[in-house]
Amino acid sequence: MSMSLLCSYIFLGLTLAAPIGPVNSARLDKGIKNGFWHAWVVGAGSMIADAIFMLMVYLGVARFVDIPIVQIFLWVFGGFVLLYSGVEGIISAKDITLNFSRSKESLLRCFITGFMMSITSPLSILFWLGIYGSVLAKTSQNYGTEQLLIYSSMIFIGLSLWDLFVASLTTGFRRFLTNKSLFAISLISGLSLIGFGVYFGYQGLNALSKYS
Repeated sequence: MSMSLLCSYIFLGLTLAAPIGPVNSARLDKGIKNGFWHAWVVGAGSMIADAIFMLMVYLGVARFVDIPIVQIFLWVFGGFVLLYSGVEGIISAKDITLNFSRSKESLLRCFITGFMMSITSPLSILFWLGIYGSVLAKTSQNYGTEQLLIYSSMIFIGLSLWDLFVASLTTGFRRFLTNKSLFAISLISGLSLIGFGVYFGYQGLNALSKYS
C-alpha cells in the first residue's frame, strides 16, 4: 500500500466534492450568512448521504438505479427539493441581516439541508454510482476486498478536507459583508438552486416522455 496511492484516493474525494452544484451553493450561502459551523454542518449532512451512496454501491444496488421509472422519480423529486429550497431562500433573503442571521437557522436544519440536497440529487446519485462503482471494481480486482475500507476512508478524508476549506473560506468572506451584499448572495444562491431544480425537473419530464 503506497503513500502515493492513498493520496490519489484523497485527491479523488476532493474532486468529487469540489464541482459547483446545489450542495456547494448551499454550503457557501449558509456559511456566509451564519458562520463556519453552519457551512461545515451542511457539508457533514452531504457526506452522510455520500456514505449511503457508497454503501449502496458496495451492496450492489447500482443496478436498481438503471430502472427507467426509478430514474424519473429521482429527477423529479430532486428537482422539487431544489426548487423548494431555492424559493424559500429567496423569500427569506430580505429578512436576513448581519446582526441577526446567526440566530435565524439551527445547525440541525443546515445538516438536514445538506443531507436532503445530496440524497435526492440525481447527479450525486449517478455520479457516485458511476465513479465510486468503477473505483470499487478496480480496487477489488487489483488489491482485494480487504483494502476497500481503507481506500474508501481516504475518499472520505478528501471530502472532509473540502468541507473544512469551504467553511473556512466563508468565515473569511463574512468580514467584508454588508446587509446588501448578504441579500445579493442569498438571492444568487436561491436562483442557483432554482436553476438546478428546473434542470432536474426537465430531465425527469424528458425521461418520462421517452418512457411513455
